[in-house]
Amino acid sequence: MQNTLRLLVLFLLTTTLVNAQQPKKPTSSEIFESIKKLNFLGSVLYLAAHPDDENTRLISYLSNEVKARTAYLSLTRGDGGQNLIGPEIRELLGVIRTQELLAARRTDGGEQLFTRANDFGYSKHPDETLEIWNKDDVLSDVVLAIRRFQPDIIINRFDHRSPGSTHGHHTSSAMLSVEAFDLANSKSAFPEQLKYVNPWQPKRQFFNTSWWFYGSQEAFDNADKSNLLQIDTGVYFPSSGMSNPEIAALSRSQHKSQGFGSTGSRGKQLEYIELINGDLPKDKSNLFDGIDTTWNRVKGGKAIGDILNQVQSNYNFKNPAASLKELMRAYTLIQNLENDHWRTYKTQEIKQIIAACAGLYLEAVTNTNLATPGETVDMSVEVINRSDANIKLSNIVNPNGVKIEKNINLDNNTDYEFKESLKINSNQNFTTPYWLTQTGSLGMYRVDDTSLIGKPETPRDLKITFNLSIETIAIPFEKALVYKTNDLVKGEVYKPFEIVPEASAKIQEKVIIVDSDQQRDIEVIVNSSRENLEGYVELAHPKDWQVYPEKQKITIAHKGETQTLVFTLIPPKEQSEGTLSPMVHIGDAVYSKELVEIDYDHIPYQTVLMPSESKIVRLDIQKRGQNVGYIEGAGDVVPESLRQIGYNVAVLKPEDISAENLKRFDAIVVGIRAYNTVEDLKYKQELLFDYVAQGGTMVVQYNTSRGLKINTLAPYDLKLSRDRVTDENAKVELIAPNHDVLNAPNKITLKDFEGWTQERGLYFPDEWSSEFTPILSMNDSGETAKTGSLLVAQYGEGYYVYTGLSFFREFPAGVSGAYRLFANILSLGKDNLPKTQIKN
Repeated sequence: MQNTLRLLVLFLLTTTLVNAQQPKKPTSSEIFESIKKLNFLGSVLYLAAHPDDENTRLISYLSNEVKARTAYLSLTRGDGGQNLIGPEIRELLGVIRTQELLAARRTDGGEQLFTRANDFGYSKHPDETLEIWNKDDVLSDVVLAIRRFQPDIIINRFDHRSPGSTHGHHTSSAMLSVEAFDLANSKSAFPEQLKYVNPWQPKRQFFNTSWWFYGSQEAFDNADKSNLLQIDTGVYFPSSGMSNPEIAALSRSQHKSQGFGSTGSRGKQLEYIELINGDLPKDKSNLFDGIDTTWNRVKGGKAIGDILNQVQSNYNFKNPAASLKELMRAYTLIQNLENDHWRTYKTQEIKQIIAACAGLYLEAVTNTNLATPGETVDMSVEVINRSDANIKLSNIVNPNGVKIEKNINLDNNTDYEFKESLKINSNQNFTTPYWLTQTGSLGMYRVDDTSLIGKPETPRDLKITFNLSIETIAIPFEKALVYKTNDLVKGEVYKPFEIVPEASAKIQEKVIIVDSDQQRDIEVIVNSSRENLEGYVELAHPKDWQVYPEKQKITIAHKGETQTLVFTLIPPKEQSEGTLSPMVHIGDAVYSKELVEIDYDHIPYQTVLMPSESKIVRLDIQKRGQNVGYIEGAGDVVPESLRQIGYNVAVLKPEDISAENLKRFDAIVVGIRAYNTVEDLKYKQELLFDYVAQGGTMVVQYNTSRGLKINTLAPYDLKLSRDRVTDENAKVELIAPNHDVLNAPNKITLKDFEGWTQERGLYFPDEWSSEFTPILSMNDSGETAKTGSLLVAQYGEGYYVYTGLSFFREFPAGVSGAYRLFANILSLGKDNLPKTQIKN
């Protein structure tokens, strides 16, 4: 039995990965569960700060057991986190984590909402968080979400009463939620929203507490629980063959970029929620006690409820289509409801159930996944009814509003396919995340269109409408255009249909470092998204830099092809920084964006239009040593960055680490969180220490104490902590001013710590043996000095260095001082080697 269950979970997880973009095809049992949910008119809004903050056990329980409409409002998209699966950080990581949240909600049955808040990185206090976010704007977004979603119950993940005790974003999310609880029902609060939504008063608000918030299990056991509700979320669902915690684990495992793979459990699983606002339910086993969650809560709903209760009672698992006539009666009555909120949501729900009961398959597949405004694409339209119901296809309406008459009676299990063409409107918007189309601030994305605020992704407005009649009642269904192919390994693979510019360009190197005024060749890659692209490219650049030639012609014959142009970049004689941007001229149009494609199996394929920019730096930098071995961890661009300053970098896998192989390198650098993510490194640590003892330099970047896969991180005692400095402008003190790492081959001064981004560093050691020399001191405002950001120890003939400084963030931003300091770290113990400069 256990083996069977493991296989089922593995199958579901694998299916989720492979079919992340395929249409849902519900089983008879799933249809029945949807009918039960259709009969429940109650909603819960779960609220926290980031992707992966949410309690998937509670969300899944509320959605699948209680049958409540359940949504997670994540204030941010997690842009400030790390990425364990690839090199994307900041905005592109936010796109990935957005899609991971949507994948999680597809798994646990919830919905996903956001605000415009930007995850700017770790914050130690809500005062800082709310200042950077702009409190009023984020509060406005929370109020808007409440007014739109109209939750009966709000559950906060974090405690609003403990500022400064945890991540400032966490506490801020709870504080904003508590403030918004009553504001959402006030007409004087954010009155401009009332053009689109109505005031709304939730009935209850809870804090999802646990022993962790009490400091220990013992303290929690002894706490007064009179204001707490206890919920057993460990229920078992025979219809799926899984427990609620197993579903929740599959949901949490969608956060792959954060390494949150989770193993499901079975049996009793208690969750506790503490009342914050509203009245405590008299029946503590029922969150919705005293709230009418039947169809009687809406005017005109009783007749609908009577019909749907009969549908539920008489449901035929072998023939779901037997419910269609009554479902269509209920559908008609729902269209007449005065309550806009429930009419809209329940219409969406019942249409999905009707289509599933009829075995309807409606699809419009394009012959390409990318198209440009004005282009004509071919479509293959498929319609099939797999029931004995009386169903007729009256017509289809394409995205341009053109009606194509069909008048076909859809016989049971007869597949109808039509070939159509569609000319994309010349003013059609490009497909890209709506929150990235304008320049925002450090703490907020700029979104001017109120209808978009809060949506998880850019709505797909290129849809086909299938106008059907079922049992003589007209009912429309909309389907977004899609693209699909057959992969010899994965089988049927779907991609969204995307609208892109006819031309885009990029410079592969996002940071270009030069150490002299010697010219350097720069490659510009131009991509064509249409046939026969002709025009020219020029490079926008700072006035004190020169580019030759000024412009170059492009001629690209076929869609999807690229052309590479080589420009010569001539730096100034003095140190200088600026931006290099390709500008593609096609007729009267100028394109300055790079088309970024994000393609992972567990989320839908994404296209993102980002400003095509590379930072150029004329830098005074020297180094000693030439060959660096890089052991990759959680994914970063440090190897590419080191190549920029002239090092020969070889990426090493654990199996490449041998005593003989290590002799090739002047230094070994261990990537971020490598000791958290690479299991086999624990077998190689002694070899690395021997390498150091024989004269090598080993540089270890930050790891977290939780989940370390080795017992001996360094050749001497070293203990990691959660110490970090989140203010990228925090004052730095050079506490070992005479140490080589601050003097050779580059003289490091406080100027080298200007212009840093997001943070100084994270997870610094707080205890170490006397063999280590702390080099720097820094701290956030109001805190004690942290001296563990850069520790250097001589071991045998070589040097071991541990650093929590965020080089992985500073290098992509082209921070000059970070490059100079890292060059010094790599040069430790290389006095006998000649100084070398960057080779362009």
